[in-house]
Amino acid sequence: MEITNKNSHRLPRWMKVPLPKGEDYSRVKNLLHQHKLNTICVSGNCPNKGECWNAGTATFMILGEKCTRNCKFCQVYTLKPDAVDLDEPLRLVNTIKLLNLKHAVITSVCRDELTDGGASFWAECIRKVKEMNPQTTMEVLIPDFRRGYSALDLIIKEKPEVISHNLETVKRLTSEIRSLAQYETSLELLQYIAKSPLIAKTGIMLGMGETTAEVLETMRDALNAGVKVFTLGQYLRPSEEHYPVKEYIQPEVFNMLKNEGFKMGFRYVESGPQVRSSYHAELHVHA
Repeated sequence: MEITNKNSHRLPRWMKVPLPKGEDYSRVKNLLHQHKLNTICVSGNCPNKGECWNAGTATFMILGEKCTRNCKFCQVYTLKPDAVDLDEPLRLVNTIKLLNLKHAVITSVCRDELTDGGASFWAECIRKVKEMNPQTTMEVLIPDFRRGYSALDLIIKEKPEVISHNLETVKRLTSEIRSLAQYETSLELLQYIAKSPLIAKTGIMLGMGETTAEVLETMRDALNAGVKVFTLGQYLRPSEEHYPVKEYIQPEVFNMLKNEGFKMGFRYVESGPQVRSSYHAELHVHA
């Protein structure tokens, strides 16, 4: 891969995005604040926040904003979590209804201290969204739960259209940047999802020191597991305490990987410097 600005903290020109603004952006922001809901858009400092919020969409983050894991790439707080907020599912579905969302994306922090890793709470949220917003399609971006398939079965039973679980990086770098999660375990989880009638989806970040060959290998591993949708985006370091950016990947490389992904057989490949796992998620239900 081509390295740009290797020893500079300045972003290359293709990574710069307009500051978020606009009436729709303000409406989403105010509703999220009013209903006391967290989003990975804010907690993860997503560069597409302005584009998505102006389109009236957001990626909701349930089960609080304090994670039990300490992944080296992630900006979400690593702290002892608060008690589970039992009113959160109702606030979530009401906000989705007020925003009139055709497609909703839901993710969560890891809650390893809970008996089922939070899977039953996840299932309740999906169920309530389906009951109160039956026309809304849904993607759930889940942790691995570390509870075998029993926790995963609770999610599959509620039939969200897309179940996503990110590999985050190539196999060689997994133990270096992911906390507790394992590459093979994530692949097995994706394979289990793919055996259901639901769409399996995953993605990785680039710029952590991986090679093109490793990226292509990861894509083939995911495809062989039954994944239909694959995303690739540029890793951005949240702070000096997080894993460093080793390289900024040229847009041409992202385009090449997108083309290779379609040749392999993926139904959808989202690949670009600004891409995050929920980018254009409303299209992925057609995979």
